[in-house]
Amino acid sequence: MFSKDYNANGKKTFLKIPLAQYFKTDLEYKQFWDVGLNSVFGFRTFLGAILTYDNSDIPFTRSYFAGGSNDIRAWQTYELGPGSRNSGLEFNVGSLKFLSSAEYRFNLIGSFKGALFVDAGNIWDISDAEFVDEDAKFNSLSSLKDIAIGSGMGVRYDLNFFVLRFDVGFKTYEPYLEGGKWFKNYNFASAVYNIGINYPF
Repeated sequence: MFSKDYNANGKKTFLKIPLAQYFKTDLEYKQFWDVGLNSVFGFRTFLGAILTYDNSDIPFTRSYFAGGSNDIRAWQTYELGPGSRNSGLEFNVGSLKFLSSAEYRFNLIGSFKGALFVDAGNIWDISDAEFVDEDAKFNSLSSLKDIAIGSGMGVRYDLNFFVLRFDVGFKTYEPYLEGGKWFKNYNFASAVYNIGINYPF
């Protein structure tokens, strides 16, 4: 608020350090339903957006990513997106994120529980930066065709104070593929194996 200094790239600075100026909003909804003896159906949806101002950039650690054990479990962390891009880069980030997950958990033996799940979502860029590819941008509701879908199964071990999770996620709909996008890599060779702690929602 008080700095009036800018660097050669037009970024506002304080003590010659570029400032990150942005608004970030995350909205999340979770719901659980008991659907039988020791069976639970859980649903989670998330929407987040980052808007910069005064020619600022978004810090990498504040950007959104997709994939991983608490996200779209059929993709590795940072692997998916943005949009319909399949860049092969190690770290893919965006400034808009949508995620929705549904999971059915049921008893197996003792403290072991089984799980079936479906995850859907992606990240996009809404920064209007010139160097961002068009297929990475969220332009309108038509960009929702870039939502990726993963499905899979898992095992939960309930330790009362936390739950140890093991999931196998399969790529069900891949928005970056040419031609058919459904079930092209729906196999154990392309599956992603995740280990996590706590509940997935």
